[in-house]
Amino acid sequence: MSQALTIQDSLQPVSFRLFESDFDGFSRRLCDSYVHCGFAVIGDHGIPQDRIDAALDQAKAFFALPEETKLRYKLPVAGQRGYTPFGVETAKGHQHYDLKEFWHVGRDLPPGHPFRDHMPDNVWPDAELPGFREKVQWLYKALDAMGLKVLEAIAAYLDLPRHFFADKVNVGNSILRLLHYPPVPKDGPHIRAGAHEDINVITLLLGAEEAGLEVKAHDGSWIAVNPPPGALVCNIGDMLQRLCNHRLPSTTHRVVNPAPDRRGFPRYSTPFFLHFNSDYLIETLPGCVDAEHPNRYPTPITADDYLQERLREIKLA
Repeated sequence: MSQALTIQDSLQPVSFRLFESDFDGFSRRLCDSYVHCGFAVIGDHGIPQDRIDAALDQAKAFFALPEETKLRYKLPVAGQRGYTPFGVETAKGHQHYDLKEFWHVGRDLPPGHPFRDHMPDNVWPDAELPGFREKVQWLYKALDAMGLKVLEAIAAYLDLPRHFFADKVNVGNSILRLLHYPPVPKDGPHIRAGAHEDINVITLLLGAEEAGLEVKAHDGSWIAVNPPPGALVCNIGDMLQRLCNHRLPSTTHRVVNPAPDRRGFPRYSTPFFLHFNSDYLIETLPGCVDAEHPNRYPTPITADDYLQERLREIKLA
């Protein structure tokens, strides 16, 4: 079987209903896909589609606001809250910036929490969109909860206690990104998202209306990821890859520009980047090191130090 067909086969949806009825089977099927290509597709996830649509409608309404209005929500916090305009984020190692603008929502922390020095309060366009905060915060919480379930399956696969990750991500600097890729009128050097790997632990992505997501195969070819409607795409990030010594890989992916007949259409998506707690020390799991797999990362690093290093590389810090 060709590499392309093998990847497409591994990206067949894994039903989330198995989480309750056959947890071990769910964990095995999900993580077998991760081992092969760093990505998996989850079907029957149970997040209500009408509420997903309501949050996405709010995002579309925000991006349709005048540029001067949107720029009022651009904050000097390394792109981690509020609005980031076009022409800023640039994939690591790339010369040309991505063709996108986005809005970031982070975790709310109580007064006096020690992480507040680098995890600022969210900002909200309440004056322009009074329903934005409620609907988007709901989506953040729903994806945060789903991420914990996925991590249970990953922990079991790595022979860790099922809830190993729970107290390591419960106040993590996780981000919901509302993304807008505008129409692409002509060919040029910029694409919607240059080839990159995600920084975080895992990423959860609800299906976009327009195609474009591609994952890089072992032979260097690019394979389209086209999940069925209502599915959730979830991929491994660099922090988790580092923790498990590449037992689960963080795979290069990109969002390519549309075909000529779709150039007039924008693309919207809502990735949720799940992060470790800022003070968590990313230190290679002993169970992922042996004679055939020596420790690739003998020097541990905290999650926030790693994040800040990577944000500088993509021009968000």
